[in-house]
Amino acid sequence: MPSSSASVLLLLLVSLLAPTFASDSDHKYQDGEQVTLWVNKVGPYNNPQETYNYYSLPFCRPSANNVHKWGGLGEVLGGNELIDSEIAIKFLKNVDRNVICPLELDEAKVKHFKDAIESSYWFEFFMDDLPLWGFVGELHPDKNSENGKHVLYTHKNIVVKYNKDQIIHVNLTQDNPRPLEAGRTVDLTYSVQWIPTNVTFPRRFDVYLDYPFFEHQIHWFSIFNSFMMVIFLTGLVSMILMRTLRNDYAKYAREDDDLESLERDVSEESGWKLVHGDVFRPASSLVLLSAVVGTGAQLALLVLLVILMAIVGTLYVGRGAIVTTFIVCYALTSFVSGYVSGGMYSRSGGKHWIKCMVLTASLFPFLCFGIGFLLNTIAIFYGSLAAIPFGTMVVVFVIWGFISFPLALLGTVVGRNWSGAPNNPCRVKTIPRPIPEKKWYLTPSVVSLMGGLLPFGSIFIEMYFVFTSFWNYKVYYVYGFMLLVFVILVIVTVCVTIVGTYFLLNAENYHWQWTSFFSAASTAVYVYLYSIYYYYVKTKMSGFFQTSFYFGYTMMFCLGLGILCGAVGYLGSNLFVRRIYRNIKCD
Repeated sequence: MPSSSASVLLLLLVSLLAPTFASDSDHKYQDGEQVTLWVNKVGPYNNPQETYNYYSLPFCRPSANNVHKWGGLGEVLGGNELIDSEIAIKFLKNVDRNVICPLELDEAKVKHFKDAIESSYWFEFFMDDLPLWGFVGELHPDKNSENGKHVLYTHKNIVVKYNKDQIIHVNLTQDNPRPLEAGRTVDLTYSVQWIPTNVTFPRRFDVYLDYPFFEHQIHWFSIFNSFMMVIFLTGLVSMILMRTLRNDYAKYAREDDDLESLERDVSEESGWKLVHGDVFRPASSLVLLSAVVGTGAQLALLVLLVILMAIVGTLYVGRGAIVTTFIVCYALTSFVSGYVSGGMYSRSGGKHWIKCMVLTASLFPFLCFGIGFLLNTIAIFYGSLAAIPFGTMVVVFVIWGFISFPLALLGTVVGRNWSGAPNNPCRVKTIPRPIPEKKWYLTPSVVSLMGGLLPFGSIFIEMYFVFTSFWNYKVYYVYGFMLLVFVILVIVTVCVTIVGTYFLLNAENYHWQWTSFFSAASTAVYVYLYSIYYYYVKTKMSGFFQTSFYFGYTMMFCLGLGILCGAVGYLGSNLFVRRIYRNIKCD
């Protein structure tokens, strides 16, 4: 019975998610076949997330039985609601000028349209899964009025390029502006023109890709600059390992020293060698540290998988495909977080297994849920399409509760039993060694804060492109760049954290676990500070709604980035610490 229930649940989830990965048609039309024009959303151009139903503006509404199109989980989370406009468009049939409907303007409608025009409202349509954009109207200068003259675009000219029986490109232009005056009736009209093209169907999305922006010389230079940083840091770590540590090991390897020279070496001994009896002492808040390290390991694998899938499958083509892929892959990779967390917790002698399992499985999802709940409340108050429907929230909870949560628990049990045996190179002493006072720049807080500078520098330029694509209507498609930057980020983070850990241990401070985590996680702090600069300098966003969504989404992103980098830094430092203490004589 359990296996059959799991199979039914899996089939249900596949059916819910399938529309994102496969279209509901083959994108082929017969001569004269009806082509649906879907209206989607409308909102202020400078506020990308503040979107509303297209018919929230007093346009002519279709019949009461109009068709809605739902394209999958990611599309709903992305704030899309496609409604059949019921405009008569037939494949290869030109339309000179047809009336959609007469629009009677009253005081309320005029005020609504004027407010929208003053806020630079734009709208989005879809035809055969290809987007069309346009502005609702325009504010013309008027010598007789200080506020200008509001005009509404009443004619939509749709140009469709086709290759045999498939639509390749669509474009929308508007004209025939009419002044907004109460008591008038204006005709909303449209025309359709079909033009043949030699562009093939697989290349039809190329027109939406901004090659000069993403493949600019600065983008290539940033990759080269980050690569040089990797060479420098790996060289620095190699020097520490091969020169400094090798000299220290030589002292311990000598067996023919006389008593006097041995006493002299011991008296001169300082730094990381003196704390060998405390360096493997379990960290404070071990349950929390195990949970965030396990979650970070899962997020690192998740990001790598999504980037590879985006490179192979061109996920930018489908509405919400990236979001859906991220959610599904997160659920399926939850085993990794449990395995890493369980193994780490067991090796450190942890006893509170239930707490560790539950915290690992729920920490990051519930952090995101908390932020999402606040944003969703704001979106519901504003009546925006960004509000997540209750049914969609149920689907996300089902994915977490029946796939992610059990896999995380299973991973914790497996990690505890397979890789949970204590294997510390040195025995932990009963009485903790006192930590001497050192210079301010060798304190854990300063090491943690400085540790994120170089990793942030390695991704700084890429953050600009990612932010611009997400907040400024550009399609991000250069996932090859992102893969290189991600690999560079991992290497730089590991190297910087190892150097910081070495300096800390040389200062005879053996609290390296949380310091190594925060040293790498502080990268997210600098990203968030950059996001504040980007908001005020690079965007024209305004209003409580958009500001909340901008900083809320950025907070969610930085939490994930911080946990990911922190886990990478801790795991790298853990390997480093075990490696350097493996070859010394422990008491």
